[in-house]
Amino acid sequence: MVKPVILAVDDEPRVLSAVEADLRSRYGRDYQIVSAGSGEEAREALRSLALRAQPVALVMADQRMPGMTGVDLLGEVRELAPDARRTLLTAYADTEAAIRAINEVALDHYLLKPWDPPEERLYPIVDDLLDEWWASYRPGTQGIRVVGHRWSREAHELKAFLARNQIPYTWLDVERDEEATRLLASAGSDTAIGPVVVLEDGQALVAPSAAELADRVGLHTRAALPFYDLVVVGGGPAGLAAGVYGSSEGLRTLVVERLAPGGQAGLSTLIENYLGFPKGLSGADLARRANAQALRLGAELLTSQEVAALYARDGFQVVRLNDGTELATNSCIVATGVAYRMLDVPGAEGLTGSGVYYGASREEAQAHAGEDVFVLGGGNSAGQAAAYLSASCATVTILVRGDSLADTMSRYLIDRLEATPNVVLRTHAEVTEVHGGTRVEGLTIGDRLSGDTEKTAAGALFVFIGMAPRTEWLPEEVRRDQSGFVLTGADVARDGRVWPLSREPMPLESSLPGLFAAGDVRSGSGKRVAVAVGEGAMAVRFVHEYLASR
Repeated sequence: MVKPVILAVDDEPRVLSAVEADLRSRYGRDYQIVSAGSGEEAREALRSLALRAQPVALVMADQRMPGMTGVDLLGEVRELAPDARRTLLTAYADTEAAIRAINEVALDHYLLKPWDPPEERLYPIVDDLLDEWWASYRPGTQGIRVVGHRWSREAHELKAFLARNQIPYTWLDVERDEEATRLLASAGSDTAIGPVVVLEDGQALVAPSAAELADRVGLHTRAALPFYDLVVVGGGPAGLAAGVYGSSEGLRTLVVERLAPGGQAGLSTLIENYLGFPKGLSGADLARRANAQALRLGAELLTSQEVAALYARDGFQVVRLNDGTELATNSCIVATGVAYRMLDVPGAEGLTGSGVYYGASREEAQAHAGEDVFVLGGGNSAGQAAAYLSASCATVTILVRGDSLADTMSRYLIDRLEATPNVVLRTHAEVTEVHGGTRVEGLTIGDRLSGDTEKTAAGALFVFIGMAPRTEWLPEEVRRDQSGFVLTGADVARDGRVWPLSREPMPLESSLPGLFAAGDVRSGSGKRVAVAVGEGAMAVRFVHEYLASR
């Protein structure tokens, strides 16, 4: 593979030489280090690299350069090397310009000069930026290939599974790509019975299940031990936080996630109000960082495994997985989060994955580029999806049942949507039918005030109409509220049922001693990523108290 490029730009030769030396010392083995003494020189270098199809991973540009400032150059980098991470090199006096550049050119980071020692003030930041680039890099037709029909629901689910687990793949449409026909002939198959996944070693899987695909691509799907100090059910923000803190504090910790690390939050296109990330970060980035952190600290993560049941036995808790495996544990944290409610109108179920989506990923945005699409729902997830889709779709119409977004969406998102010209808000609106054959072609939209309906053309419908907790697998003794969310702490005591111990239930502890709940699945939780992370960490503290009390 051709080495990706790190491009350093500074008009002062002495500084540029020092930057290049620092980068070459750490990254020269795996990356090609390129330097430029001006913005114009850097622009020509980027054009040459694009012609050679050589990937650019990172551009580091000094702000104070004559002729073209660093911010101006990084603005052009968005066109010349759109996937590259963009970093501004600044003096202390330039920090205000750097902060403005976060919005103006989607700046990824700014670095204050000098950064001695680089081991503390340069390399950790560059490492993180390069990890981000690799997580989103798609290396042409190398690696895994998915072959199928563009509007196949099964193909959509396989692509979503790979993307959420951050496994690079190439999509080949049987109606558009000649290579797709060749691969199908080589595999002795066709897509009439389902999509085909061609692995890196050339083996073809016809319509594989998520569990089969997980095994074949090397995801960890089987527990290493029969007994753990802590089992965390769910790998969203709360579950990953519990995994990080449980393993870092000496507990043998297992995290079980049914789809992919990140949970529902992993589908978020941009989380802008998470502390410490002024530019915001995607749910996929948050999941990748947290997953890597948990693994580094010793947690074990199972992917594509679902917990089917939990019960108490001989003073321990036993978790039974869908494949029949039973794992014993001293304690358990339920962090299964919530799932989007399905749209129950004619046509919606049959076109799910073929224009009806629950979430808005990069693949779906690309599939409907230039089309008129609709977003159903008025919460933050709907707002983030609308903002993301507006960059590629012709128009994005938000449909809400109420008379405004003020009560359901954060103000910063409302302001952004109001400032986006191709985003339209329709209030008092609901979808009563979805139309289409192999894909979504139109919607029937009802007015909740007048009762009138109209049929309109639509390329896709992205649905965000509320959440339901994943708690059906829990035993009866785990009390839940009327909506199915797990009762904890004082709510358990107020429930009126018998609490089996002399002490009061701890905060976040359920009605089953030693079983805790954290994040969105918990009754009364804040339903925000930061809240979920905090509860996941706090639940581990109570696990320690529970274990000590035994």
